[in-house]
Amino acid sequence: MIWSVIAVLALGSMGILALSLRAKTELNNQADSSPAIFADQLAELDRDVARGVVSATDADAARIEIKKNILRQAQKDQSGPLVSTRGSRIALWIAITFVPVAAVGYYSQFGNPALSRVAVAEQRQAREENARIVALTEQLKTRLETDAEGGPSDGWMLLGQTYMRLGRFGDAAAAFQIVSKREEATSAVFSMLTEALVAQENGIMTSAAEAAINEAAARDPSNPAVTYYRALALQQAGRSAAAHDLVMARLDAADGYYPWMDTLVAQANRIGDGIGRDPISLARFAPMLAGRGPSAEDVTAAQEMSQEDRAAFIQSMVQGLADRLKDEPDDLDGWFQLGRAYSVLGNAEGAKDAYKNAAALSADLPQTDPRKAIAAQALESLSQ
Repeated sequence: MIWSVIAVLALGSMGILALSLRAKTELNNQADSSPAIFADQLAELDRDVARGVVSATDADAARIEIKKNILRQAQKDQSGPLVSTRGSRIALWIAITFVPVAAVGYYSQFGNPALSRVAVAEQRQAREENARIVALTEQLKTRLETDAEGGPSDGWMLLGQTYMRLGRFGDAAAAFQIVSKREEATSAVFSMLTEALVAQENGIMTSAAEAAINEAAARDPSNPAVTYYRALALQQAGRSAAAHDLVMARLDAADGYYPWMDTLVAQANRIGDGIGRDPISLARFAPMLAGRGPSAEDVTAAQEMSQEDRAAFIQSMVQGLADRLKDEPDDLDGWFQLGRAYSVLGNAEGAKDAYKNAAALSADLPQTDPRKAIAAQALESLSQ
């Protein structure tokens, strides 16, 4: 198909150039014949005077008009010569031949129509997948809305989480709002509602978002999302120092490593960077992780490696963690760390197995422990 289009375009351009050359030649021929026409007119006028057909006075006036025409034609030829030289015609014919040949040669060397087909196919597949998800989401919404008992809370939470992934934050907030009005609503419901409300306003903590996070705190003060969003509200109110202190206090109060600590450490460093506070590291609050990740020397060495060597280095670090967990299968935080590492590396099966072990170990934890929900959410995401 692509070559047919190229051929049509090439022939079309050659035809246009050829017509241009023909038209220019015809104009040149017309210009070349003008002096002879004027000479014939003067000769014919002399013959008419000799026969007595035209008076001498009229003949003089006619000669003046013919000479004016000759002068105008001469000026026109000087300002824009129409006569095509042999060299210009050769150059035009070269262009007619060379341009299509060069274009085809360049495309055959550097073009790749297969890539275009792959890109189009991938885009079409992505659109079809997104359309399928949207259709299933709307079906779930319809079933929940038409349920005589109002629809199960788990269904509404799933609907809200799906809307969040689709970027439909207003719809997600509406779904979470329904569950938040029920007696069984937990702190996590209100923190997820807060997340949707903040995302809907492009990261701004509105009064509705603050009310939701306050309700989350009332139901479970240990919910780490409470610290995150209250610190965000303080920062946006111009109280960055208080926001930083709040996050640091929450981290200091932790009695071990929890996956949410990574998020709070990153938030503390973002806030601290704007107010001149020293950066912090996770090892400060979770010393039990010391020695389980790459050392400073390892990080420096990795930065100097080639891309292939760096990939092999990362794989070896992850494999070392996996081997250690075979000997220490009760290390819950280690399984979380392995799950995150496999997720980053694109090893979905490895991540799923790691989170399954984490979910099994967290089964006996209290409901207030965020690791229970994190393991369940990770498995749900990997199963889709």
